[in-house]
Amino acid sequence: MITVTSAQPAQAKAIAEIAEEMDRFYGATEMEPQETRIRQIGEALFSDPPSAYSLLAWDDGKLVGFAAYSFLWPAIGLTRSLYLKELYVSTKARRTGIGKLLMQHLYDIAVKNDCSRVEWTTDSDNQEAQLFYRIEGDELTRRANP
Repeated sequence: MITVTSAQPAQAKAIAEIAEEMDRFYGATEMEPQETRIRQIGEALFSDPPSAYSLLAWDDGKLVGFAAYSFLWPAIGLTRSLYLKELYVSTKARRTGIGKLLMQHLYDIAVKNDCSRVEWTTDSDNQEAQLFYRIEGDELTRRANP
């Protein structure tokens, strides 16, 4: 069963491991030591105030996906937006609904925080991600305008 939770400090090592997998997916060949990554995650996600937030997708206790986001201001008028910086699902867990589940949780967070929009970008050559976000954007529009 897939569960989605907000990142907690005790999960920094698991986040570092999936972030390394993501970096390799994007072509990185060298990584910082794990201790450095864990420190960076702690500073970004668990400082006061945090620089960013993260949702984690778990499948039977294994971290299989995450979404990192921040709030931006101003958006429309003087509202704010939720900006999705990164959404990553482990290669073995793709096409199982985890990305969609993470996006649904992000939409809920945006509504709870009175955001006027959810924004994201993707690399121009990442056609798989572009299709995913196009479908998710259409879904968000349908949810907002029933």
